[in-house]
Amino acid sequence: MTARNAVRDDFPVLRREFDGQSISYLDNAATTLKPRPVIRAITEYYETNGANIHRGKHRLSEEASDAYEGARVVIARHLGAAANEVVLLRNTTEALNLVAGGLDLPPDARVVGCLDAHHSQLLPWRRVGQLELTRLDEHGRLDRDHFRTLLRGRPHVVALTHCSNVTGVVHPVAELVAEIRAACDAVIVLDAAQSLPHQRIDVQELDVDFMAFSMHKMLGPTGVGVLFGRSERLARLRPASVGGGMVDWVDLDGSVDRRIPYRFEAGTPAIASIIGSAAAIRYLEAQDTPERHRHAQELGAALIGGAVARPGVRLIGPPDSTDRIALVSLRLDDSIPTGEVARLLSDSYGYMVRSGHMCAQPLVSGMAGGEVLRVAAYLYNDVSEIEGFYQALDELVSWIAPTAAMEGKLA
Repeated sequence: MTARNAVRDDFPVLRREFDGQSISYLDNAATTLKPRPVIRAITEYYETNGANIHRGKHRLSEEASDAYEGARVVIARHLGAAANEVVLLRNTTEALNLVAGGLDLPPDARVVGCLDAHHSQLLPWRRVGQLELTRLDEHGRLDRDHFRTLLRGRPHVVALTHCSNVTGVVHPVAELVAEIRAACDAVIVLDAAQSLPHQRIDVQELDVDFMAFSMHKMLGPTGVGVLFGRSERLARLRPASVGGGMVDWVDLDGSVDRRIPYRFEAGTPAIASIIGSAAAIRYLEAQDTPERHRHAQELGAALIGGAVARPGVRLIGPPDSTDRIALVSLRLDDSIPTGEVARLLSDSYGYMVRSGHMCAQPLVSGMAGGEVLRVAAYLYNDVSEIEGFYQALDELVSWIAPTAAMEGKLA
């Protein structure tokens, strides 16, 4: 068995078939599949423990608490952070909302963002301040001159997107952070949900104040979001939720919040999923090899090459593989219903891809003018799957286009 086949064998979902057709999962920008070690870690917690954490002194509670805090340490080490700088939440969206709402910004606070931001890195800032978005070039890369112009306005916050979930472009965040630090005293908040699954990030080297991501996009369970925050920044952040678990003392006159990061973790958390997240981090670290990165480049080249070779398909994003992940968004002819194509790719060919505006509607509407078909590969995919996807797409388009044209004439 080759190393690549061994990786695929770790993902039980890939053994499924629909009507005798094996599946090919290419919706990895939405969420990734879960390997056996992650599934085992979750199952083991429920089979051998199941107790709550930080609530009791009995043996099961202490074991669960140790495993939970051990997972926090694993995640923190992966980021180059201290354990008390890692807040465990539900998803990236909750993490970004916590920062936006917890900074206590003035109503007229200026926030600089990116046009390719996910709605979760756009809407929270629009709610708490005056959001200005950095323009992009025709391929989705940041307009650096416009970015510098916006920085001259001395914003309170700069909300960066590391990697677009539409174009796959990875922005030069280290360079952008250096420019921000030289221009103003803004709080830097990074959305790393799409980049961290593909590359290690050392938060100390990157010098951001906050960084948010979701474990389900990097082989982990759903229901776990992570917020990194510099300890001095977290100490000044106002909790979004209050209740059990985030206080040291409550009496009739008031309460005393726990220290960071616990003051941001009210209520019972997703204990099993957070324990499973540690298993996901360990699995990813074991796969962090030159072979994996070469494979990712091959997947990206196959995705881009397949798109630019087809006259009926428009690639949304750069036509090259420089500084981007293995992801493409495709705009089909206006007469071809993108959602129906995605359904047929699934039901007739076994290819799982995404259609729509990708929770980045301003970008997709501006660059594509309508819904796109997104194909995102990951470490368990092969180039042959990319080739098969494009063959299936060709067949569907050749069948749908004449039918759509005829229906248009009849109408």
